[in-house]
Amino acid sequence: METRYNVMKKVRDLIAGERQLLAYTCVHGCAQNEADMENIRGMLREMGYGFTENPENADVIVVNTCAVREGAEFKIYGNVGSFKKIKEKNPDLVIVLCGCMMQQESVVEKIKHSYPYVDIVFGTFNIADFPLMLYKKLTGKKRVFEIMQEGKIIEGLPTLRENKFSASVSVMSGCNNFCSYCIVPYTRGRERSREFGAIINEIKDLAKEGYVEITLIGQNVNSYGKDLADKPTFSKLLRAVNEIEGIKRIRFVTSHPKDLSDELILAMAECENVCKQLHLPFQAGSNKILKLMNRKYTKEQYLALVEKIKAAIPDISLTTDVIVGFPGETTEDFEDTMDVLHKVKYDGVYSFIYSRRGGTPAAKMEDVISEEEKHKNLERLLEEQKEIGYQNNLKYMDNVYEVLVEGKSKSNDNMMSGRTESGKIIHFEGDESLIGKFVNIKITKIKTYYMVGERV
Repeated sequence: METRYNVMKKVRDLIAGERQLLAYTCVHGCAQNEADMENIRGMLREMGYGFTENPENADVIVVNTCAVREGAEFKIYGNVGSFKKIKEKNPDLVIVLCGCMMQQESVVEKIKHSYPYVDIVFGTFNIADFPLMLYKKLTGKKRVFEIMQEGKIIEGLPTLRENKFSASVSVMSGCNNFCSYCIVPYTRGRERSREFGAIINEIKDLAKEGYVEITLIGQNVNSYGKDLADKPTFSKLLRAVNEIEGIKRIRFVTSHPKDLSDELILAMAECENVCKQLHLPFQAGSNKILKLMNRKYTKEQYLALVEKIKAAIPDISLTTDVIVGFPGETTEDFEDTMDVLHKVKYDGVYSFIYSRRGGTPAAKMEDVISEEEKHKNLERLLEEQKEIGYQNNLKYMDNVYEVLVEGKSKSNDNMMSGRTESGKIIHFEGDESLIGKFVNIKITKIKTYYMVGERV
């Protein structure tokens, strides 16, 4: 059987010519999707492709899809529809769809029949086989569909990261929780942890390349290691990464409250390079709704956990996810959600109205309140969180913080932008030579979603 690298060489030889062929890549969804796309870009580079930000200049278009919310799917179908005209102008263009949406049989059937100009379709378990699929298409001209329903984690895939100082490192994939609204267990399968040593070696290599910030990612990082023979815990992994020379900041996402252990809280408190920032989704404040969601904790248990975290790490910055308008949610249930919001006082909230996903238990549940009420509740939540976030930020005024510079401000080319250890976005005057470096910034102006400061 041919190795993946032999196939990549065959593609490289096949496309070699006077002009370097170009790839356009587009990714939707979570940090895991971003990490998968970094592997896809790495393989494209190994196969001899360059990259373009304009799909009209591309010889290969790769779209990594997200199935978490219906709106994301509509957007992706719109994007794919726009590629039809490009394909008409360039019949040799190869259009590739991959990722979570492709794990759904109904989606694959729709692509087969309604989007005949899409050439390659593969799911979340088939990423490592992308070079072979591309070679088949380039040599056989037939459409290629490869959708496995389960698979192992493949180590050692090429990776092309756009960021040269901050990297995401996957520690596990899949989820065993089966929240009633979530399609992830069906699109990414059950929890599968990477080997402890493979993760550590990857991060050591990143440190040697000059990376200073690492984000450990997984659908539920708190469950890391449970499926491995020696059962290493996530807190053990965190402590090991903390010892790697050159890594100055360590973050992680996402944590399920039911699996966040005292051991992990202690590791966060004791490891000097682990950022005092935690994303801890509570999703709803009503015990009735939490039970319908199959979240496996109560409002009271969640609030007790938050108090324990704050006691161990007083300066912790907390962010969360909230679903508004889940089937069965009443006005009283929503008030429980607002109660959690006011008691915890989050630094950031990612909230959206519930989106039905076919194939999940919640899709069959009935609504109680109208769409208009759901939108009013969401607006109220966001407005009140806006004030909470602003009040939280006031404590930063006139203080100095170490900021890792990420790039230019999106709203002002004369300003640079970076983040504190707690994840706060800071804008300040500077130039691009500072990107990837740590600078000390004194906060001079407070806004709701960012702050402004000056170098000291």
